[in-house]
Amino acid sequence: MESPRAGRFTATALMLGNLVTGCSVLAPAGMLPELSAGLGVSIHAAGLLITFGAITLCIGSPLTAWLTSRIERRVLLTTTLAVLALGNLASAFAPDYVSLLVIRLVMLAVGALYTPQAAGTAALIVPAERRGSTIAYIFLGWSLAAAIGLPLITFIASRYGWRAAYGEIGALGCISFLLLLVRLPAGLKGTPVDLTTWSAVGRSRTILLLLAITMLQMSGQFVVFTFMGPLLKKLTDAGPDAIGMVFGTYGVCGFLGVVIATRIVDTWGPYRTSLLFTCLLLVGITGWALGAGTLMLMAGTVAIWGLGFASTNSMQQVRLVAAAPQLASATVALNTSVLYIGQAVGSAIGGLLFARELLYPLGFVAAGFVVLALILVVLSRPKRAAAPA
Repeated sequence: MESPRAGRFTATALMLGNLVTGCSVLAPAGMLPELSAGLGVSIHAAGLLITFGAITLCIGSPLTAWLTSRIERRVLLTTTLAVLALGNLASAFAPDYVSLLVIRLVMLAVGALYTPQAAGTAALIVPAERRGSTIAYIFLGWSLAAAIGLPLITFIASRYGWRAAYGEIGALGCISFLLLLVRLPAGLKGTPVDLTTWSAVGRSRTILLLLAITMLQMSGQFVVFTFMGPLLKKLTDAGPDAIGMVFGTYGVCGFLGVVIATRIVDTWGPYRTSLLFTCLLLVGITGWALGAGTLMLMAGTVAIWGLGFASTNSMQQVRLVAAAPQLASATVALNTSVLYIGQAVGSAIGGLLFARELLYPLGFVAAGFVVLALILVVLSRPKRAAAPA
């Protein structure tokens, strides 16, 4: 039942919090050359900010879901955003690489809370028939992080330095914190997460299959995405503006993909919607691999890839909530955790290939992960007699 205390723009406030979270997580990908030059480290070492951050996130998401499940949601989510805002502001003043890495790990250890708890909060403020579209809408913040955040980060870092980019994210975090504090109703509490909850999750074949899909989808994408800017520079001699344009194309198409998914999921069902956008993901990444070396071809295939990247993530959240609503706090946290495992695996593999100048094989390795994900999506098709998962 919809909470009578939920304000008109509560879902939007939650979505903007995901925008801040997405920018905080993805920021290094938009300014690897500037971080490398400013901190005196290699591109590969700068990329480890994403890899180590993802490892922290994947551990922190289920752990913090367990430790904080009894905390009132407005207190929990606004505190998380405050830490993200302060962490980014502190990053702007980091004196060296090690300091920046430590600040990032501390910030993301707390920031791991936001995305799963925001999705779980959506289930508390909207009726069941609107749950799928609302969760997809809240996840739109990640699309905006790629559509608007990354191009702006690339633009600001290339002209004013990486410190200015971190400062802008910190300022956005402060604004989002205040908005959520005003719009999110007090008194919202989810089902406490305990050992029984994790045991029930582990016994569900459907949930484990969906979690594997998330990990493979993200691993494939982050093999390339982490180093997209340097790859475009090395393969096509693209400058900062062209790289920002590609990031913008990726994000705008990601935004469109989530909008389309949000519109069709309640009628198509989460499974068919997920299948559609996973296919688009595969077409886009395969196109990148085949078109590597030609800027226009790579940008065009990034547009197709973009349609699938955020919508597949949001559909995974929707399918997990629908598969076991009573376990939503745990399953959404675990989904976010394996999403970050995928980021860590993909960025680590991409970093090894990039460091060895194996630039063209990167795309084919990425496509291989997504092929495996697509196979599992087909295997996860719900039985006809059962309600769509």
